[in-house]
Amino acid sequence: MSHVTDIGGVASVRSTLDRTAIGAELQARIRRLYPICRSITGNGLRETLSILAEEVPLTQEEVATGTPVFDWTVPKEWNIRDAWIKNRRGERIVDFKASNLHVVNYSMPVHARMSLEALRPHLHSIPEQPDWTPYKTAYYAETWGFCLPHRQLVALADEEYEVCIDSTLEPGHLTLGQVVVPGRSTDEVLFSCHSCHPSLCNDNLSGMSVGVTLAKLLASVPHRYTYRFLFIPGTIGAITWLARHEADAARIKHGLVLACVGDRGTVTYKRSRRGQATIDRAVVHVLKTGGEHFDVREFSPYGYDERQYCSPGFNLPMGVWSRTPHGCFPQYHTSADNLDFVDPDSLADTFAKLLEVLEVLEGDATTLNRNPKCEPQLGKRGLYSKMGGHGGKREMEFAILWVLNQSDGSKSLLDIAERAGLPFSLIRRAADALIEASLLDEAAPPAQDSRGPAL
Repeated sequence: MSHVTDIGGVASVRSTLDRTAIGAELQARIRRLYPICRSITGNGLRETLSILAEEVPLTQEEVATGTPVFDWTVPKEWNIRDAWIKNRRGERIVDFKASNLHVVNYSMPVHARMSLEALRPHLHSIPEQPDWTPYKTAYYAETWGFCLPHRQLVALADEEYEVCIDSTLEPGHLTLGQVVVPGRSTDEVLFSCHSCHPSLCNDNLSGMSVGVTLAKLLASVPHRYTYRFLFIPGTIGAITWLARHEADAARIKHGLVLACVGDRGTVTYKRSRRGQATIDRAVVHVLKTGGEHFDVREFSPYGYDERQYCSPGFNLPMGVWSRTPHGCFPQYHTSADNLDFVDPDSLADTFAKLLEVLEVLEGDATTLNRNPKCEPQLGKRGLYSKMGGHGGKREMEFAILWVLNQSDGSKSLLDIAERAGLPFSLIRRAADALIEASLLDEAAPPAQDSRGPAL
């Protein structure tokens, strides 16, 4: 199967994409997953992965508590049934069943009566956003706590309260979810989605939802690469997967962490540790030629699971695709990251742009001009008529001339698209037309991580 057929599969889907329908699908999945109390381990994470498995062939891998994973150890499993704070009249004034954000995630069990003074160190709020509930965790410290709006906290009466967190923290398992969509090649593209946050829509659920729809689409069209989608708890999940799947990690040629991809901000891309890996160049090229505002950030060892994939011992080409990055919107890790905050149009825009990136990865190739001494006569091969169908700016003519001029066997189509400043899809179509006219050979897959021109 040729690259022409492969790229045609993804490209044809993008060209006929119903953004309204895609946005509605992505939002509906988020809505279904929103109420579940997820964490880095436990039944909420398993329930979430089981729901995703209704749509894609997702497998769950259980790793036992105490398993060493590089310098870490798989933690105890946490599950929670209920939690509350009751006032002296027995009224639930803070109720886990009303919002799972009300309990500090991974809180150890507690049931006691205590004064407001004794309770206050266990209460968390956001003074700057008095009506929002924060999201807090205690993964690796055996403690407990509640989260509530600051306006409610400052209004608490000085009286005795009953507090209860009906949870368990005991030996169990950490659960990894993954979907593998085979391609012609065993070389892989990895999409990694952290799946451990409870009711937070942009941070967590947006990436998961986009990942599922991408996996569904790729299973329905021909493609070159094998695609792996990981739905895993943040940090410890990536560390555990890498520790147990080093052979799989060695096949990863390109990858993206998907996080915060559904808000109304413009796209932000964080480069991989390599800085000019093919995935970095492909994403930046798509964004540059798209004509919309975007932001590119250099790699730093702070953020999501790219920290693990890009650690020196792996140094995988993994960038991060976001809209507004983590910590840069006030709703981040609060109850305001809700169903109203994620936007179906933004989710669909993320999805469409990711498809365009996949077109680059799938369609890139090294090409060789079969008639390298001066320009070949294009008219007698019917190429001028093809140029005429692409508008008054003659973009196709420019693309054909660029491809012919640069195809000396040392450059990829992405190299040519970057230098020409033309969309990759146009360069790919020009190459296909030249191949059909026997003026161009697709010599070899592109060399990985060629640096390309300065950006």
